[in-house]
Amino acid sequence: MNFQRGARREDPEINLIPLIDVLLVILIFLMITTTYARFSELQINLPEARGDSAKETPAQITVSVSEQGQYEVNEVVLAGVGVEGIVQALRAAAGGQKDPVVVISADARATHQSVVRVMDAARRAGFPRVTFVTQAAAPS
Repeated sequence: MNFQRGARREDPEINLIPLIDVLLVILIFLMITTTYARFSELQINLPEARGDSAKETPAQITVSVSEQGQYEVNEVVLAGVGVEGIVQALRAAAGGQKDPVVVISADARATHQSVVRVMDAARRAGFPRVTFVTQAAAPS
């Protein structure tokens, strides 16, 4: 039995105040726990320089490593030598050059150990600047 014939049914009401309160608490929590990078801690005035292109190319010593582990320093074949032989060949190839760059051109199938020997020889010879020659990959 419905005793309230003329009474209208009230639509449910969603109260957004508790939702806003929870979101504000989460926002405050995130602001407190987040660390920010501080870029203004040190005031540094960097020096200025004008960048001209290099007038001289650095001296280079080219070392080639074949698939079989044979070495070639500036197109001079080294037969059956170890690290000490490569060190001597690098020093001879450098001559009086000051701080040359050792350019390693290794075959793609050369062993990792062969390339590491050249890098170790360059370090022992006192030439810390080492770079590698690669070729661009074919477009696929």
